[in-house]
Amino acid sequence: MIPKICDFKYVADYRIWLAFEDGSQGEIDLADELWGEIFEPLKDLEMFKDARLDQELNTIVWENGADFAPEYLYEKLQN
Repeated sequence: MIPKICDFKYVADYRIWLAFEDGSQGEIDLADELWGEIFEPLKDLEMFKDARLDQELNTIVWENGADFAPEYLYEKLQN
């Protein structure tokens, strides 16, 4: 089963709060994940803050096309 994000909020720096449909919720830090061609631009905090929830992909996405798989975010939240 693919976890579905039902809500998220920008917290500070590169931290976001996520809520999944199964009731799991919490804060994760993505600072160490922002490398490579698609994620490097998100080091600009203004761009990082501009994330939105994509209901079709069940994850958060950015204007430049960057997104993290919901399974990855769910696993990161559990650790």
